[in-house]
Amino acid sequence: MITRPSAIITPVSTLPPLENGDKLTRPEFERRYHGMPEVKKAELIEGIVYMASPLRVTGHGEPHADIMIWLGLYKVATPGVKLADNSTVRLDADNEPQPDACLRIAHGGQTRVSEDDYIEGAPELIVEVAASSASLDLHEKLKVYRRNQVQEYLVWRVYDGAFDWFKLQEGEYIQLQPNAEGVICSQVFPGLWLETSALLAGNLAKVIEVVQQGLASAEHQSFVENLASKQS
Repeated sequence: MITRPSAIITPVSTLPPLENGDKLTRPEFERRYHGMPEVKKAELIEGIVYMASPLRVTGHGEPHADIMIWLGLYKVATPGVKLADNSTVRLDADNEPQPDACLRIAHGGQTRVSEDDYIEGAPELIVEVAASSASLDLHEKLKVYRRNQVQEYLVWRVYDGAFDWFKLQEGEYIQLQPNAEGVICSQVFPGLWLETSALLAGNLAKVIEVVQQGLASAEHQSFVENLASKQS
């Protein structure tokens, strides 16, 4: 489901169009985005407007679907964790991205849902599927997410056949590496395990098998119990 920010109601005819490269304040970005319902994805990164090109099936659509299946399994098994697909995130005065996926802790986490139903604050984990957007995702967005304390940032560079998993540590992103079994384990969401080689090879059955092993771990069970205690 694609969501976009609401805004102060302004007659559409008086609004300039939203265009790539515009330098705008966040309120002005929201007004113009709201006035262009035909636009499915636009982001404000460091005060600059970025509008997505049409999305290709193998370059974005299918990889995005695989990521949502993987994260969806984790959400189902982890009460207290919320998953969002292409939802607007209000980070700060100059940044309002629309990440491909984000995973966040509902109670006691870094985010809140605004009165007009948008995420405010930094989700604990963000995933971007990068094809033509690889440069933006690995440079400007990486700096913005780091500065705003996104704890883990995952970038699937589809055309490069690579997957980067960054963890915030002492104000900098370090890149997590697979363990001896070829699996990367989230340090923020216990039990969120990913065999990146299987994902890159399109072996979704193996991806599912590995995350199910993570969900059966003692670390995941302890995390679920901790989340439950915060809701009571």
